[in-house]
Amino acid sequence: MPKTVSKSQFKPRALAYLREVEETGEALVLTNRGRPVLRITPYAPADETLAALTGCVVRFEDATDPVASDEWEAG
Repeated sequence: MPKTVSKSQFKPRALAYLREVEETGEALVLTNRGRPVLRITPYAPADETLAALTGCVVRFEDATDPVASDEWEAG
């Protein structure tokens, strides 16, 4: 579970919190009156993000064909 900090706590220590996210690699969630409003995460290049999706397509025949509603997997 990511660390949470209120906006009022974040404001005076913003640079310290940003350094913490950078060093630990863990996300930080900002809250407003106890409700999450913003998540700060370390930057990940697009290549790394797309690499996580490699192999997730099970079957690919024609990208322009519409998908019928009965073909969607529910789960």
